[in-house]
Amino acid sequence: MKVLFAGTPSIAVPSLQAVAQTHEVRGVLTAPDTRKGRGKKLTPPPVKLAAQELGIPVIQHARTGREAREAAAQLQADILVVYAYGRIFGPKFLSLFPLGGINVHPSLLPKYRGSSPISSVILNGEEETGITIQTLSLECDAGDIILQRRFPLSGREHALELTDRCALEGASLLAEALDLMEAGKAAPTPQHHEDATYCRQIEKEHGRIIWESDACSIDRQVRAYIPWPGAYTCFKGMKLTITQAEPIDGLIDFPPGNVFAKEGGIMVAAGSGALRIKRLQLASRKEMDWISFLNGNPEILGSRLG
Repeated sequence: MKVLFAGTPSIAVPSLQAVAQTHEVRGVLTAPDTRKGRGKKLTPPPVKLAAQELGIPVIQHARTGREAREAAAQLQADILVVYAYGRIFGPKFLSLFPLGGINVHPSLLPKYRGSSPISSVILNGEEETGITIQTLSLECDAGDIILQRRFPLSGREHALELTDRCALEGASLLAEALDLMEAGKAAPTPQHHEDATYCRQIEKEHGRIIWESDACSIDRQVRAYIPWPGAYTCFKGMKLTITQAEPIDGLIDFPPGNVFAKEGGIMVAAGSGALRIKRLQLASRKEMDWISFLNGNPEILGSRLG
């Protein structure tokens, strides 16, 4: 099959590589380069870099409007394959592809439709997640399911680890789905829309720790928001990001946010239980283990964060 692949972040790169091994990828549609870092250097998206390494033409548009449609039409692809492109495709764009479009989504649809399924399954303490290959529809993540793969969660994953797994699982399941479609054996099944749940777009403010929350919830927040926006609090008027921690059960006789001990980590009281901080990063400084941090900031003991 002749494919137009649409994707932007690193999670989509293994899928692009997998499709290129067995099908003719006529082009890659990805987001425009963005300015990042202190120097605001113009940085290409990971999928663009991967496409260039594979020698595949790249199309970059901020919208999927007329200019993007005209560029895509010239490629004469049979099918649109999407993984984390970041834009909605309208009926005019989808009409360019005789075989329609399919999408890789890192959740067990119809659960966690939307832009942040990986963080959301961690935040909600799910015991399993998975990958869904669905047909593209005009409603977000509401297409028919072609294939679905489940896998268990240990309860200690952070978002970056889970993203890497979803990248690899998505690539292999996508290759399987395209093989079924090419052989005429795909049998898409409608979703149970009444069971749909949705996840929100992540904002920087979502990383702010509310110490009155229970320790398990704060621990999930830490793991869900690695690497961005990070779970953060305030110490000495500066942003303090927690990058590794674990929850401690039990009755803690200190106000939420109070740093009350050093026992295998920096111990902070929560609304219920406590958080043992293992790694952390103060604003404009490097990330470090808790012992190194404590050596340089002994006054954190007895302080109140937030």
